[in-house]
Amino acid sequence: MPSLAQLLQPIYELDINLMLVIYLVAIAAEAMSGALAAGRRNMDIFGVSVIAFVTALGGGTIRDVILGHYPIGWTQHPGYVYLVICAGLLTTLLARYMHHLHRIFLVLDAMGLIAFSLIGCTIALELNYPTIVVIMSGMLTGISGGILRDVLCNQVPVVFRRELYASVSLAVCVLFLSLRALGIDMNLNTIICFTGGLALRLLAIQLGWKLPTFSYHQRWE
Repeated sequence: MPSLAQLLQPIYELDINLMLVIYLVAIAAEAMSGALAAGRRNMDIFGVSVIAFVTALGGGTIRDVILGHYPIGWTQHPGYVYLVICAGLLTTLLARYMHHLHRIFLVLDAMGLIAFSLIGCTIALELNYPTIVVIMSGMLTGISGGILRDVLCNQVPVVFRRELYASVSLAVCVLFLSLRALGIDMNLNTIICFTGGLALRLLAIQLGWKLPTFSYHQRWE
């Protein structure tokens, strides 16, 4: 009689392929969101390409620099650069139709957030960093691209002022490490965290869940 591991093997293999597909979809979606942000600031084609690149690959680059993880990922996979720049430029042609695809982009963005968070955790674990650094690595990978996009476009980063976003990344990282500590297989762990994180993010969007906000208007002088 086959063991549980043998029965789950097709799922594990599917997960490995799925994560690569999800990553490619995620960087393309993030590049398109960056291009739209650049368009709202009336940037030229070069500006669109730069913002698309920074949004899609900036988080991973910051993570690799901070962790001392060299060579930086996209330098070894130039196809990623071509993908994000093409996605950004394609957005300039499709922008007038983007409002019809708003919900799809929210889902793709959620997938990117979670996929990047899990990738960030995995890389920090491979480098034997302590738990808190692993969590910060996951969050940096998940949210830094969006922060860079908004800063370069002279906006308050959306991760600090809208529904649950960075906190979803934190929850995914903590769940990932908790299941790992319990001895759950890495691939099964990834499936659980990705599914749970995606559900949490989509529920937050649908139900408008937000963290408490802090407003301070008292003058000091």
